[in-house]
Amino acid sequence: MHKITVNGAALAYDEAGTGTPVVLLHAGIADRRMWRGVLPALAARHRVIAPDLRGYGDSELPATPFAHHDDVAGLLDALDIPRAALVGCSFGGSVAIDTALAHPDRVTALALLGTAVSGNEWSEEANDLWDDLVGEVDPDDFTAGAAGEVRFWVVGPARQPSDVDSDLIAFAQEMDQRALAAELALGAVEVGELTPPAIGRLGELRVPVLVTAGAADVPDIRRLADRIAAEAPDAVRLPDVPDAAHLLPLERPEPVNAAVLDFLS
Repeated sequence: MHKITVNGAALAYDEAGTGTPVVLLHAGIADRRMWRGVLPALAARHRVIAPDLRGYGDSELPATPFAHHDDVAGLLDALDIPRAALVGCSFGGSVAIDTALAHPDRVTALALLGTAVSGNEWSEEANDLWDDLVGEVDPDDFTAGAAGEVRFWVVGPARQPSDVDSDLIAFAQEMDQRALAAELALGAVEVGELTPPAIGRLGELRVPVLVTAGAADVPDIRRLADRIAAEAPDAVRLPDVPDAAHLLPLERPEPVNAAVLDFLS
C-alpha cells in the first residue's frame, strides 16, 4: 500500500506494472481490494493504480468539501500522469464517467463494469426487489446492513446465497461493513456532485467506452449498461457475464481481464 496527498487528503492506493496508465475505481460497497484478481493481470501490460476513494478503505476523510471526480484528477496530478484509462465498477464507474465529463483531457478510455451513473433514479422494480430480498435494516447496524447489501448486490435477485462462493460472500460483507461506516462519515462532509449529472450527458463522452455487467446483477444495472452503449458515441456493449452479479471484477476476474486488456490494446 502507498499513500499520497490529493486535494488535502491522504489517499491509499496499490500500484503495479509499467506502461500506459490505468486507474481502477472500486464499488461503493467495497474498497480497492475488490480488484485483487484484476490488478496483476492488467499490470502485465500497464501501469495500474487502484486507489481507495476518499473516506473508503485506508484513505482519509478531512472535513473539507471535495468531489470524487476531482480527486481522481488530483491523483493523476500527484502521480505525474497526464492521462489515464479509467476502469470502474458500480459507484466507481459513476466516478469514472463524472471524471471523463469534468476533466475530459485527463481520460483516454472508460471501461464500465456494472456501473452506476450520477443522476440516475432507481426504478420501482429495484425498490420492490430490495423490499422482497432485504426489507428494513437498522442503518446503525453495519453487520446487518452489509449482509443485506451483499444479498441484494453480490448474490443478486436471481440467485440464492448457496449459489455463490461462501468466501466471496464473507469477503464482500467485510468490505461492505467498512464501506457503510465510510458512507456514514461522508454524510457529514460536503461532497460535490457533477452538475448537471452524467445521466443526461452520456452523449458528451469523447473517449472509447467499454460497458458490460454481470448477468445476475439487478435489472436496473443491466439496463444502464444498455443506455450507456446507446448514448455514448464510441461505446461497445459486451454481453453480460454469466454467473456474476454486481462485483463482477471480484467474482469473475478472468473474463473481465480478457475484455479490458483487449479493449485497452
